[in-house]
Amino acid sequence: MSALLDYKCPACGGALEFDTATQKMKCPYCGSAYEMSELQNKDTVLDTQEANVQDDSMPQDSFNWNEAGQDWNGEDANMSVFVCKSCGGEIVGDQNTVATACPYCGNPVVMSGRLSGMLKPNYVIPFQLDKNAAKAKLKEYVSSKKFAPSTFKSENKLEEIKGIYVPFWLFDSQINAAANFEATKVRKWSDSSYDYTETSYFDIYRQGNMAFANIPVDGSSKMPDELMESIEPFDFSGAVDFQTAYLAGYLADKYDVDMQASVPRANERIKASAEDTLQTTISGYTSVRPRTSSVQLLNGVSKYALYPVWLLNTTYKGEKYTFAMNGQTGKFVGNLPVDKGKLAALFAGITVGGSAVLSLVAKLLGLI
Repeated sequence: MSALLDYKCPACGGALEFDTATQKMKCPYCGSAYEMSELQNKDTVLDTQEANVQDDSMPQDSFNWNEAGQDWNGEDANMSVFVCKSCGGEIVGDQNTVATACPYCGNPVVMSGRLSGMLKPNYVIPFQLDKNAAKAKLKEYVSSKKFAPSTFKSENKLEEIKGIYVPFWLFDSQINAAANFEATKVRKWSDSSYDYTETSYFDIYRQGNMAFANIPVDGSSKMPDELMESIEPFDFSGAVDFQTAYLAGYLADKYDVDMQASVPRANERIKASAEDTLQTTISGYTSVRPRTSSVQLLNGVSKYALYPVWLLNTTYKGEKYTFAMNGQTGKFVGNLPVDKGKLAALFAGITVGGSAVLSLVAKLLGLI
């Protein structure tokens, strides 16, 4: 790894250049000249900084998780699996579910057999808001969008919203984290002839112990991650030990991303959070940036839980639109198509270059 040597004039902050005539470093701005020996310390600092970037003394990250799974112990005899022939989604329902529509693409699903080959959830957050609450929220959301197509305001569309338990892997751990940061302090001043800038560099080290609980990672590849993140957080204090009775009247997504496949995302969230936490202990500098870090995970345990979501997937003019509501808190998100006829009528007297621009203007005005 190479470093770009950036020598600054101690007098004015300008970039120094090597003067072949005098064999010295000379500032073209203020004329100051420096012996090479005077700047030897600069090389030492840069070498140290480069070594820190590749610092072998900083231990490698260590993440070792223990999976806390459960067996069904015969309870799965009352559960059935439904497979969507369109998108491949596998939906779990109770023995009374005879036919349904896929909550992801809206197409009919068919029963493929009894539940097998998956873990029993450790916990479930039961639905706190029923279908009527979800329909009311969706209706309120769509009605507030003046330029949504009328078909989205129909009762038939509202009836398609479905309650589904989404699988999540939850990660608990204690960690020991350490990080090196580069910080700067910038001082500026002027005299009658020049403006000066002095930048001082600092190496900062932080270390600490932290605990994390219930870090969620979505266990369904069919559920868009950004959608799940948008309706978070879920309040885990409302979680209870799993019982199949909680699935009565609802569907559950059969996870297709197992715990081991979810670990990298959990590690990323822990490492980023640890770096951010350590960085918050640093103050009084113009800038601070992380350079290297190490996370040693202790007592890492995973859990499997089902979280409640009201979901509507629908297609309008060949494009898919998804709406989701947190079944515990009521947080609602979704994207809507634009009825360009309604939008064009509003801007009938304005010539702004087509429907794309009309949509952009409407968004800027908060109309869609």
